[in-house]
Amino acid sequence: MQSSGYSIFIVEDDQSVRDALGLLLGLRGYSVTMFAEAESFLNAYRQEWCGCLLIDIRMPGMDGLALQKRLLEIGCLMPAIIMTGHGDVVSAREAFRSQAVDFLEKPIDHTKLMRAIDEAFIRQTDVQSKENQRTELGHLLANLTPREKEVMELVVEGQHNREIAETLSISARTVEVHKARMMMKLRVESIPDLIRLSLVEHGKSKA
Repeated sequence: MQSSGYSIFIVEDDQSVRDALGLLLGLRGYSVTMFAEAESFLNAYRQEWCGCLLIDIRMPGMDGLALQKRLLEIGCLMPAIIMTGHGDVVSAREAFRSQAVDFLEKPIDHTKLMRAIDEAFIRQTDVQSKENQRTELGHLLANLTPREKEVMELVVEGQHNREIAETLSISARTVEVHKARMMMKLRVESIPDLIRLSLVEHGKSKA
């Protein structure tokens, strides 16, 4: 699965391994960028980069697991594939806890590598789709009045019109008007759709 605009970022201190992976992936049509250490990748990293990471676990300075955790801390959305010449259960567990796609032992099995890259790109597409949904929702929410936002929050909490009217000290009819306008602006037709939208806003949607 080669997705337009996606790149593979290799972070590997062994030049022979780095060059071999770059050649292999380049010949298969992937866009590849290579780094010799974690620090140089972090210095170059841009939030708009999309694709996946191939990270060696043992490198001078910051190791691969530390880089993986640091990327999560700074909000990097690219999935990571961890590579190692000295695999162990503890390292594998740490990698997967930090959301690694796979943990590959050297010499790298090309079939497993391609399968892991496919999975990583699928994850990246899913992440990008959810980010786009949240961005679009942000624009829609910006069109709501403060009162319409209050009504939305109470509807999502499960309150009915009369309860919302009492909470906001307005009439039930006024609640209906605000609710109708709010749902029209958010382009939803039902309460379940509104709840799903609210989950997307808070990053909880699994769809």
